[in-house]
Amino acid sequence: MQTITITDFDNWRKIARSLIASNTSPTEVQWVDDDGQQSLFGNEREPDKTRTKATTFRVPREFISLAQTVGYHRDANRWNLLYRILWRIKNEQPHLLEIETDEDVYRLTKMEKQVRRDAHKMKAFVRFRKVVRDQEEFFVAWHQPDHRIVRRVAPFFSRRFAGMNWTILTPDESVTWDQQSLQYGKGVTRSEAPDFDELEDLWRTYYANIFNPARVKVKMMKSEMPVRYWKNLPEADIIGDLLADAPRRVEQMIAQHEGFAETAIDFIKQDAAQPATLASLNKMASICSACDLHRDATQTVFGEGPVNARIVLLGEQPGDQEDVSGKPFIGPAGKILDGALQAAGLDRSQLYVTNVVKHFKHTTSVNETSTSNTSESKGKKRLHQKPNAREVRCCRPWFDAEWSCLEDAEVLVCLGATAATAILGPGLKLTDTRGLFIESDHCQKTLLTWHPSAILRSHDNSIRERKMQELIDDLKLAAKEKIHVET
Repeated sequence: MQTITITDFDNWRKIARSLIASNTSPTEVQWVDDDGQQSLFGNEREPDKTRTKATTFRVPREFISLAQTVGYHRDANRWNLLYRILWRIKNEQPHLLEIETDEDVYRLTKMEKQVRRDAHKMKAFVRFRKVVRDQEEFFVAWHQPDHRIVRRVAPFFSRRFAGMNWTILTPDESVTWDQQSLQYGKGVTRSEAPDFDELEDLWRTYYANIFNPARVKVKMMKSEMPVRYWKNLPEADIIGDLLADAPRRVEQMIAQHEGFAETAIDFIKQDAAQPATLASLNKMASICSACDLHRDATQTVFGEGPVNARIVLLGEQPGDQEDVSGKPFIGPAGKILDGALQAAGLDRSQLYVTNVVKHFKHTTSVNETSTSNTSESKGKKRLHQKPNAREVRCCRPWFDAEWSCLEDAEVLVCLGATAATAILGPGLKLTDTRGLFIESDHCQKTLLTWHPSAILRSHDNSIRERKMQELIDDLKLAAKEKIHVET
């Protein structure tokens, strides 16, 4: 039996391809982790190349996605499991992943969910503490994940906190961001992380102010914020007092009508007893007043498309014509989008099209071209205004709820910088990341591209043509419907 040391998924994938080509069964190989861990991308030990010849073969796209995620799991037998499933798909049961009751498939999907949940917890519960060295500020955090997810989650933090120098320490590995690149190092113990700084007092104050006792459910809170993470959270030591004071605060809130319409999520929770559907969300959104934009808008413009859409297009906000009609992307920008979709071979009726912000933000200008001096004869034009960060924050829960209803959605296309920032956080430059798939909290394949209005605003014909072609190319990338991918 061969014993093969593995460093990461790409290493496993390369070796597994060679073993499959040489017809090596799972019983002939034992996969083990690189215990040295000098680097997750260290030296590879491959099987005897005189026996193998790499070849290309095809496996379900879903398997590659599952395997990449499971590669971060802590289970030492994960590589053996992945190779056994790969072998069975290639040689025995091409549709193995469709058999949910199969023991190997069940273990694979369970491990994938565990890694995704652990990654979500890391994003939610990492708290940075300020450290000053040579009059420079650095921020350090300690976290103890269940699985080896540092490399999976670190790019998220580099986007979210792009403008500061930080380090995240874990028992397995550390990662440092210097505002330019991510650097990985050895794991450390909890004692090597700083314990306190003045930012924690600010965080406790913030948490106490946003704590809503009327909606707190202790059991659910402990499920979403496991008690074992509390020792690393500065706000945890005040939760007990906040819960004890909850009954009094609820009575006070009722008396003073506090806590209503803070964000769209308040409206969504009003009907939480019933499972949300796109239709019910649309109805709730029609009365949303979480921010001031509803006051001057004609109506809420909700998303449009089939519930089984595979591709979701996310723009910034409705425009003037959309505000009047109540439908997204039907104005001049919508015409550009329709042309790009047609050129990319996409049927708009099969896509879900929506915006981050559901109300039209605008200012009114007076058309001074009229020769009459009467104000009534002067035409008025509503001009687009970019929504601010608070308006985006208030409205984004509507999109999160829309996405949760689109169970078949696999690709999220962010049209423009506002949509990209809302989904991936600040720090991304559209010109640097356009046309690339990036993993987001919503899906693994989040694609950034031009908003059609950016093409409309281009006065130079060559720039307009280039951006239009790039939008078409990006939509073609999203449209690729390969049932299988190369392993």
